[in-house]
Amino acid sequence: MTEEFSYLTAFIVGLMSGVHCAGMCGGIVSALSMSVNQTIKSSSRGYFQILLAYNIGRLFSYVMAGVIMGGLGWLVASWSFIKDAQSVLQLVAAFMMILLGMYISGWWTILSHVERLGRFLWKYLEPLSRNFLPVHSVKQALMLGLFWGWLPCGLVYSVLIWAIASGGMIEGGLLMLSFGLGTMPNLLAMGVFASQMRDWIAKVWVRQLAGGVIVCFGLWASYLFFVS
Repeated sequence: MTEEFSYLTAFIVGLMSGVHCAGMCGGIVSALSMSVNQTIKSSSRGYFQILLAYNIGRLFSYVMAGVIMGGLGWLVASWSFIKDAQSVLQLVAAFMMILLGMYISGWWTILSHVERLGRFLWKYLEPLSRNFLPVHSVKQALMLGLFWGWLPCGLVYSVLIWAIASGGMIEGGLLMLSFGLGTMPNLLAMGVFASQMRDWIAKVWVRQLAGGVIVCFGLWASYLFFVS
């Protein structure tokens, strides 16, 4: 896969995964919104700045994780005795896309088990995040967003596995940035239209359509791998 195709695909995966994010992070967004100082909430501009800060912090954590995983993949490809290790990793990335689509659609939820990988780390991070509650400033919201980015999530972890095949630290960071930007519209809107969003994503056909689109991207990536 070309880098441009990977980044565009990651953005669309993030956009389509909004149906998952609304269910997974909807409660978190609601809780964070409720923790905001009432004076700030009374101002539409101030409240939006808080929501934006949450998500910028979350994206920064995604990028840091992507840099780490991209670097790990580069090391594996550079030092591995497996011939064409990078190509093998790209095939793994395509396979992960297919699993992501099936996970979001509800057709096969095996990726939910991936979330267990991050529970050990979150056990220590979650108590620290409470030090920034309640939220009185954009700085506090930004710090909470940084912690939020490490919340155990099978979807995010699956994209991180994809980042291993990105080719390097910068590429891994950009891949996670693309994915994170794709999730932004849904999570920002959720902070304002939470109840309407929940009603929308509750529709089975919405989840299956979103998951189906991602599966198609994975199949297309697999096809490109075998014909190249």
